[in-house]
Amino acid sequence: MKIVLASKSPRRRELLSRLVEKFEIKVADADESLPEGMHPREGVELLAVRKGTAVLPTEDRDTMIISSDTLVELGGKPLGKPKDREDAMQMLKMLSGNTHNVHTGVAVHYRGRVFSGVHTSRVTFREMTEEEIDGYIATGEPMDKAGAYGIQGIGGKFVLGFDGEFESIMGLSLTLTERLMREAKSGEEES
Repeated sequence: MKIVLASKSPRRRELLSRLVEKFEIKVADADESLPEGMHPREGVELLAVRKGTAVLPTEDRDTMIISSDTLVELGGKPLGKPKDREDAMQMLKMLSGNTHNVHTGVAVHYRGRVFSGVHTSRVTFREMTEEEIDGYIATGEPMDKAGAYGIQGIGGKFVLGFDGEFESIMGLSLTLTERLMREAKSGEEES
């Protein structure tokens, strides 16, 4: 069976390779805006489905398309990728000393059906000084990460602890992806 990862993220590519030996990467433009008032947990599932749907026309029905999206949420507010340095600074100041949610949506398109879900982890940051935040932003790492940090990189030093799946915080829940792939292959949804 041909498998396509609908993501250009090197982190998702590396994570999926833990589950699947051979797959292709294909990315198509998908609307990444969320309806007004939609909770980030619902939003990541919608975005994951949209990313996979955007790739559908390029593949045949028997190709399994896997897509994902991750949002950091603090107090109901989504924190996506920072627009610029100031945006990254604001996000990191908000996360400093607080616990936030990381929602990762996964969608599997296969044979005309879509199987999707969300894994949520909780992450607690220690207090950070403005100098630490500034130094971290200077590394460039925060600029392409939801919530302006990468737990698997330098940003991990700010994490006091987490409850959930480390890989999901990185950008792809392996347990959820594996379950959705199994459901898609069997054609039956598990409850």
